[in-house]
Amino acid sequence: MSNYRRYYINGGTWFVTVNLKNRESDLLVRQIADLRSAIRCVKASKPFQIDAFVVLPEHLHCIWTLPENDCDFSSRWRELKKLFTKSIMCHEVWQPRFWEHAIRDEEDYCRHVDYIYINPVKHDWVTRVKDWPFSTFHRDVRNGIYPVDWAGDTNELEAGERR
Repeated sequence: MSNYRRYYINGGTWFVTVNLKNRESDLLVRQIADLRSAIRCVKASKPFQIDAFVVLPEHLHCIWTLPENDCDFSSRWRELKKLFTKSIMCHEVWQPRFWEHAIRDEEDYCRHVDYIYINPVKHDWVTRVKDWPFSTFHRDVRNGIYPVDWAGDTNELEAGERR
């Protein structure tokens, strides 16, 4: 039995990774409308702020901030997984649990947002961050937080070079 304990902070901000059980699946992007609906439903009943989000075919990363008197991100994820699974009428969709990291400070926050936005490039789904449609990167570009060409074009990198 695991002795793992989650770290709960009222009003906290967390980076979370959630994976599908089948890591070869494209279910999350194929059923993106159902995932978005589940997120809206959970947000309506248990509010939270989406700071950053990226959905890839078989996993997702996000940063959420909870209201100042609330620390229960686990029940939100449990409900979101349940609603999505029910909406697509499928069983055993998700890997058990999820991975979370409590954001410590502004530098930690920025590093994790960058990680979220570069993830589709890292996994070779696109060569430019702006080309991945399932990301709050586009919202942050509209809000002037990121330039549209952030991280450049990976096709322009020399062999072995990383940004």
